[in-house]
Amino acid sequence: MKKRITWLLAFLVFGAGFNAPAAVYAAEGGNPAVMAAVDQFYAALNAMFTGDAGPMMAVWSHADDITYMGPAGGFQKGWAEIRNVWETHAAMKLGGKVTPDRMEVVEGSDIAMTHNYEIGENFDENGVRQEVSIRATNIFRKEDGQWKMISHHTDLLPYLEKEAAQQ
Repeated sequence: MKKRITWLLAFLVFGAGFNAPAAVYAAEGGNPAVMAAVDQFYAALNAMFTGDAGPMMAVWSHADDITYMGPAGGFQKGWAEIRNVWETHAAMKLGGKVTPDRMEVVEGSDIAMTHNYEIGENFDENGVRQEVSIRATNIFRKEDGQWKMISHHTDLLPYLEKEAAQQ
């Protein structure tokens, strides 16, 4: 059933508007350039937990059509809004580390998606360890020969929703 859903998703995304054939595979056999972009995103995410938003600024497209629906809630569109979110999150210095798990990749010639879990830990405003175990979808687009993130969508994390509401 899972493979049927993945293929259906690949058909819907790539068959309706993309002329290139889609490839679906587990992350271990993925396109090296796409997997490098994925690795750079998760390295940037972990750097952001230390307060360094710089790497996150480099992995994202700076276009007006990009979107972010992260674990604190909300819906941001366009680079200006998304940059502000990453700067705010970096200032929180959540600490910890998050890594992708059970990743599946769907890829066309100029767009790629990953579906995976994000597993790890952060610390809330009181320094209490908070487990991270959420689903995530990441979309990358090839821009000027480089894969850039254009969308990140995750489940919500209650401790981040609470902190976002207080800001």
